[in-house]
Amino acid sequence: MHPGTMGSPVAVAVADRRSRMDAHARSNATEERLRSQFMAALAGDAACYRQFLAALGAHLRAFLRRRMTALPDDVEDLVQETLLAIHNNRHTYQSDQPLTAWVHTIARYKLIDHLRARSRTEALNEPLDEELEIFARSDNEAAEARRDLQQMLEALPERQRRALVLVKLAGASVAETARETGMSEANVKVTVHRGLKALAQRFRSTP
Repeated sequence: MHPGTMGSPVAVAVADRRSRMDAHARSNATEERLRSQFMAALAGDAACYRQFLAALGAHLRAFLRRRMTALPDDVEDLVQETLLAIHNNRHTYQSDQPLTAWVHTIARYKLIDHLRARSRTEALNEPLDEELEIFARSDNEAAEARRDLQQMLEALPERQRRALVLVKLAGASVAETARETGMSEANVKVTVHRGLKALAQRFRSTP
């Protein structure tokens, strides 16, 4: 291949397609492995159930870390809460649906409950369900969600966008964001909150 073609649109598109295919293959392998273990466990195989819980715990840690970059210390507690919920609700699983989709649904509900509980302890007003929906998208929606979120962020005023990106996406603390932007901590909180409300309005209006 000529060196000049390495960065061509065709090469980039081929690489992107290959990456998506690899990710899809990994996802399918995870689904097959977890579902096989879970179905055996439901049939009474205790050893398979232990293997399933260990494998699922690792899967959930990765799933939740991507969504809790600002709250890394909370990940393990949420993993355990999700595993317990899956155990308690295992009888609700329908064998004709993908297991990982069912698991991710439970994990997202637990994540939303967790973030909502945290928001009630913070100084800023009411919990924002819209914020939770924006920042807790599923794996299948991740690429589209990032594009949509980037477009919505670009429509915000620069000051508001910068504070929101630092706190909610980069995981910076309010104090760190205040130092970075020159705002007071109280102003950072207000600015982030208003940015989230603006994003929520745009999110609701997006088809």
